[in-house]
Amino acid sequence: MTRPRTGPVLTASDYQQLARDLVDSDVWDFIEGGAESERTLRANVAAFDRWRLRPRVLTDVSTVDTTVSLFGAEYATPVGVGPTAYHRLVDAEGEVATARGADAAGALFVVSVFASRTLEDVAAATSGTLWLHLYWFRRREVMTGLIRRAADAGFGALVLTVDAPRIGRRWRDMRNGFAIGGDVAAVNIDAAVMALTHHSDEGHSAIAEHAAQSFDAAVTWADLAWLREQTSLPIVLKGILTAEDAALAVEHGVDGIVVSNHGGRQLDNAVASLDALPEVVDAVGGALPVLFDGGVRRGTDAFTALALGADLVLLGRPPLWGLAAGGAEGVEGLLRTTTEELAHAMALAGRPRLAGLDRSTVRAQPGGEL
Repeated sequence: MTRPRTGPVLTASDYQQLARDLVDSDVWDFIEGGAESERTLRANVAAFDRWRLRPRVLTDVSTVDTTVSLFGAEYATPVGVGPTAYHRLVDAEGEVATARGADAAGALFVVSVFASRTLEDVAAATSGTLWLHLYWFRRREVMTGLIRRAADAGFGALVLTVDAPRIGRRWRDMRNGFAIGGDVAAVNIDAAVMALTHHSDEGHSAIAEHAAQSFDAAVTWADLAWLREQTSLPIVLKGILTAEDAALAVEHGVDGIVVSNHGGRQLDNAVASLDALPEVVDAVGGALPVLFDGGVRRGTDAFTALALGADLVLLGRPPLWGLAAGGAEGVEGLLRTTTEELAHAMALAGRPRLAGLDRSTVRAQPGGEL
């Protein structure tokens, strides 16, 4: 049995340990697990070890500014909450608590299409800006209904995951026969569409079975024109890892991209998100914002990703640790901790403004690229 953690909560890993003691083992595997042997999952975290910061001195750092603006909204921090499903698996209030915590920290919250609270309830819980995350469903009326509701609720952008024509082989979930149980559900989608997510079968993941039935694996770049016709909201593509796809995103007129390998949950042995970031930034050439997720566990990680060209960094698993450990206050605490670590690193590096974080502030160690 894991001993409960004692002492002050100072880091993301402290929240992780607290959450591990509170969350059921199959749910923990669902949150923490990656695809197959989890090489990409580990690579995301390890990639940051190949970079070092290059501090400048005798610079006025009496004030450090971490504010950032995207699509007309300003955030107190460039560290936001990425889309993860079913927050009620770890907290009774679910995404409503996450929204309150993100709002208190001045952070962006990207709400998963598989949220376990309604879009309207989540929006009512925050004065901040929310974005809605989507998968491409075979039943396009599911997408149009969600897009309409998001616009009516005041969401600021749409984030379309493009790296999941099918769900990765997540061995932990398959071994557990993982399914969404109890009264937790993806409440923003018709129950008939989500029925398979609640069916447990040993050796299979209900999440993957549902995706195989519901996701459109035939979608291509050409289909983005249809999505654009449905909304005036900015469209952000999540799951870009190559210069080629980054260039195509610009060509097809999307409004932003997220460099992401789905937290190591899709294609095992894919390139680590951080390793992909420089080539994607170069290919975009400033034409649109580049966001980043994958392996960020501390402020210096966020510093590195921002220095390599990210405009904003999204956290996936860590906010769930904060939520499980302390509800809205846990989410706020984790985001504030990471932002304070970032501000501390910026001060010690002599870069008091986010605009000062560029490639001159980092250096690649052996195995890294600049």
